[in-house]
Amino acid sequence: MREMHKPWVQTAPVCAKLAYMDSDTIARELLRALRGRRSQPAFSKRLGYKSNVVYRWESGRAWPTAAGTLRAAERVGVDLRAGLKRFYRAEPAWVTKTAIASPEGVSQLLRDLRGTAPVVTLARRSGKNRFAVARWLKGETEPRLPEFLDLVGAASLRLLDFLSVLVDPAQLPSVARAWTELQFARESAYTMPWSHAVLRVLELGEYRALRCHVPGWIASRLGITEEEERRCLELLATTRQIRRSRRRWVVDEGRTVDTRMDPKRSSEVKAWWTRVALDRMAEGQEHDASYNLFSVSRADLARVREMHQDFFQRIRSVIAESTPNECVVLFSTQLLELRGRGRAPRRANE
Repeated sequence: MREMHKPWVQTAPVCAKLAYMDSDTIARELLRALRGRRSQPAFSKRLGYKSNVVYRWESGRAWPTAAGTLRAAERVGVDLRAGLKRFYRAEPAWVTKTAIASPEGVSQLLRDLRGTAPVVTLARRSGKNRFAVARWLKGETEPRLPEFLDLVGAASLRLLDFLSVLVDPAQLPSVARAWTELQFARESAYTMPWSHAVLRVLELGEYRALRCHVPGWIASRLGITEEEERRCLELLATTRQIRRSRRRWVVDEGRTVDTRMDPKRSSEVKAWWTRVALDRMAEGQEHDASYNLFSVSRADLARVREMHQDFFQRIRSVIAESTPNECVVLFSTQLLELRGRGRAPRRANE
């Protein structure tokens, strides 16, 4: 299956802005990490400034624009194009036409991450004025670094992964622990996929209404064994994704875990969940499924892929805004060109 271009794969609860995501603090730490061992005056000079502007940035007295920050990253050797390709898991088409570290590149990136989400939704998630957000998306004005970070987080729900495009998030004190926990969560999705379904059950109103945790309740809800439930809970607790509170398990800070960071293991997880869907269908469980086998031009196949991506994105928007949590759902969709895996067949006249 071809990787979907958009960087949204939700395997954890969505929240607009996590408690530890203080954009001003992250911005200062990010600039400090980009500076490295250079002095503030030396870094300012390297960026083309005559004054010690880096001191003002790192003290929070002033901020570079988003484009200015990306240019600074390029100046210290960050390959933005390669980083975005890793973030998206496929190179976005617009980077071949627009400089990433430019006002146009920033507005294009934000529009791409936003997708079809309404401006008011993005403004609410980021805590920004909707008119300012609209101007940033159109490229009429430039967001400063903290504002840019808030928008990236609100649009993609993957700010930590985006930060990894620029620096190692472990170097940023305010998010280092969250980055480690995200890595743990990603690993658990690879090694024990049912653990993330268990997380979803813990978010349900029915579970939270229980006076205490009842062993087997989650297993019964998901259709897995009680032993599988126990192992998943142990893993989630060990990786600090859940904790005990008032005799029940509660999910810690929400995060979006993108499992595509390791392509091979990502494919294995996708295949695993596809098999789960097939097994449940074979058992006669109620489901919505359809297929269409067709021939089409290469140009129209590209259009169909874009429509497929937009469809996925629209569903993600519904998920992000849905409340209360009443059911756990597996959504699995595939689009692939049917091709032979060996040599192409010889033509009749060869």
